[in-house]
Amino acid sequence: MTQYISEITVVSSKGQVVLPKAIRAKLNLKTGSKLMVFSDGDNILLKPITQPDIAEFREMMDAAQQWADEVGMQETDINEAIASVRRKKKTAK
Repeated sequence: MTQYISEITVVSSKGQVVLPKAIRAKLNLKTGSKLMVFSDGDNILLKPITQPDIAEFREMMDAAQQWADEVGMQETDINEAIASVRRKKKTAK
């Protein structure tokens, strides 16, 4: 079950907002944490951006390399694949 925390804060003359301590603690936000800011015109949503795990990235790259090896893709095929996608996007406009 989602637990909602409600607090009131103010916007400073520099446009800064202080996130209340309870919210920072709940989301494990530290000094320097990065947040993505979204707005639909009436609402503001702050979404913490987490740094990707390097081990997870390496696993994805290893899986991609294994797939490329299995299908016989060579490094020289990459430029043609990119060009093909760009051509398709241009004609779709």
